[in-house]
Amino acid sequence: LSETKDPTRVQPHLKKCFEGIDKLRFEGERCEITGMQSVEGELIPLKTKIKPADANGSVEKWLVQVEAGMCESLQEVSKNGVQSYANTPRTQWVLEWPGQIVLVVTAVYWTRAVGDAIVSTARGALQACADANTAQLTDVVNLVRGDLSKLNRSTLSALVVMDVHARDVTQQLAVEGIEGQPNHFSWLSQLRMYWEDVHDDPNKLSAMVRMMNASVEYGYEYLGNSMRLVVTPLTDRCYRTLMGAIHLNMGGAPEGPAGTGKTETTKDLAKAMARQCVVFNCSDSLDFLAMAKFFKGL
Repeated sequence: LSETKDPTRVQPHLKKCFEGIDKLRFEGERCEITGMQSVEGELIPLKTKIKPADANGSVEKWLVQVEAGMCESLQEVSKNGVQSYANTPRTQWVLEWPGQIVLVVTAVYWTRAVGDAIVSTARGALQACADANTAQLTDVVNLVRGDLSKLNRSTLSALVVMDVHARDVTQQLAVEGIEGQPNHFSWLSQLRMYWEDVHDDPNKLSAMVRMMNASVEYGYEYLGNSMRLVVTPLTDRCYRTLMGAIHLNMGGAPEGPAGTGKTETTKDLAKAMARQCVVFNCSDSLDFLAMAKFFKGL
């Protein structure tokens, strides 16, 4: 805080403030912030330039602007990604967009495709949807075998994990034959993404994450291009409980033996919803001073 005249001095501490931002891109003599970069080197341009000089050196003021700019930019990139997905071959599209956007937009289109198949009363609509998912997965696997940059490879590795789960879910729904039953529990109990008008503004559509009767708006926290967990039936069960808790502004408490993935599952749900996730390890040596540090600044 004592170096407030030089905004670039904040760079080393950004990891503590944001989930996925490793560096900010400063440009020009006035050190205007024009983009954010993840640990993997992925760059997302900011929709609105941020001018730290206007805050008269108050770091806390322009860092708040960075946070708002991050959400605004991700929402903008998501909107463009959704529009572009419909007009571009999928194998080309997945290489042109940031990893996080690829995952959210493919989830939106998967939800839409399966939803349409369930609403249609035609027999075998879900099976056709499952076959299309398998074909898409095969295309991505063929891409992975090719020559890719490190960034694209990590995007695709996360996409394959999500696509495999999506394909398995669709296949299971097809086996159950739930065409014509859009409110069937097997479908409602899945994590679904919708791109819709949340704020009564047709120009500002947003992603909604739904599971059972819980619905939460996507958080637009920039996560970088990170790995995702393989989704098992137990993961889904944890998600259901935790999504219900978030929807009701309550807390969840996964319990079980050490090393079974309680923390990782919670972190992965935070990634699915684009929320910042901070992990505290509480041991018996924790005194009131250490506890006070947790709550400072809240």
